[in-house]
Amino acid sequence: MGTTSSDERATRRTGSARVRLFAAQVAVVLLALLASLLITRQYLLQRLDVRIDAGLAQEADEFRALATTGVDPVTGRAFDDPRRLLRVHLQRSVPQANETVLALVDGVPDSRVAQAPPARLDLDPTAVRTFAAATDTRVGEVDSTRGVVRYRVVPVTVEGSPERGALVVGVFRDLERREVDVVTLVLAGAGAIGLLLAGVAAWVMAGRVLRPVDDVRRAAEEIQGSDLSRRLEVRGTDEVAQLAQTFNAMLDRLERAFADQRQFLDDAGHELRTPVTIVRGHLETMGDDPASRAAALAVADDELDRMARLVDDLLTLARADDPDFVVTGDVEVSELTLGVLTRARALGDRDWQLDDVGAGFFHGDEQRLLQAMLQLAQNAVAHTGIGDTIRIGSAVDDGHVDLWVHDTGPGIARADRQRVMDRFVRTGTSRAEGSGLGLAIVGGIARAHGGSVVVDDTAVGARVRLHLPVGG
Repeated sequence: MGTTSSDERATRRTGSARVRLFAAQVAVVLLALLASLLITRQYLLQRLDVRIDAGLAQEADEFRALATTGVDPVTGRAFDDPRRLLRVHLQRSVPQANETVLALVDGVPDSRVAQAPPARLDLDPTAVRTFAAATDTRVGEVDSTRGVVRYRVVPVTVEGSPERGALVVGVFRDLERREVDVVTLVLAGAGAIGLLLAGVAAWVMAGRVLRPVDDVRRAAEEIQGSDLSRRLEVRGTDEVAQLAQTFNAMLDRLERAFADQRQFLDDAGHELRTPVTIVRGHLETMGDDPASRAAALAVADDELDRMARLVDDLLTLARADDPDFVVTGDVEVSELTLGVLTRARALGDRDWQLDDVGAGFFHGDEQRLLQAMLQLAQNAVAHTGIGDTIRIGSAVDDGHVDLWVHDTGPGIARADRQRVMDRFVRTGTSRAEGSGLGLAIVGGIARAHGGSVVVDDTAVGARVRLHLPVGG
């Protein structure tokens, strides 16, 4: 089988980064173009509506002026018949494209302008009923065979005539919107060309940006793991130079860490070698004399105890079973519960709620219990989103105190409930990666109080509970 060289893998990684950078830049440009296109279209539609309403209002004003001050061109006197008034106005009206004007008398279509409209509204019973129902000036919309029609109805009566007339001016709004659609398509085409040009530029720029980064990577590969004294050469003050500075700082930390590790191993080896040597020496020289045997065993036992204490010190607080791990005293349940809720609010933007609150005192380490409950609250934050509910509660019953955190996250699978209490175990549902020690620490605090950690069955989310004896 063939093998892939490090240079080929590096080229593949660089190419992948270039593709991602190119895709990100193109995505930003595409989003900007779409946003501008939508905003422009919405603005044009809004302006179209304003223009349509202005045209309807102008036609209505002209009709009112004729009805108020106009005279019948045949008689030379004021109009005495709404039918005649409407027909004169229609003869003088010159509708725009996609516009129609018609007249109703007593709710029945009487006449319309000579120009043929896109659709005959006077032959549409639904539209006619809508127009006839207006008792005063009304603006609205009706459906037609050519789409939505924006209309204005102006009722009119003439003194001395029992008839009731109405002028109807309508604009076929959907047909007017076709102009907006054409403009939108033109802008979309221009945007597509611009996106293509931006994509080419983004591909070239991504290559130029990643070239110096690749140079830094190649230089870093030359630094051997056994030689941490090498450093990258820093040129300039740009981002690449800052990357080199950061890499050099990381090498400084690694060099110190390796030095500290070697020192730690040397110190631990030295400290552990001494009691081992002493124990071996006394066991090798131990004779048959009971007093000598007892003295040697006492020394060996003492050295073994010292070795165990040294190991415990090296493990520090990872050993929650240490006798000094908790300092117990009287703890008030409700005060502890409220204290947890108050502190937990700072852990994340969640809907923090107070569940049941127990009453009374129990024997425990208040600071360690706060630590455990806040760790449970932090786990709940990691498994929920902004605005999700997290409840803090407590109860005292039958010689035990229960302290719990209940979240509305994905919960803990039954098969994982015991496993998550072990060290370095993480589930795949959290929003933030941790060390996997959180629940192990909580379990250690619970055990130090003579209690346990329980994961309850709940319909929603996870409820993790500290079950502790009241007497400690």
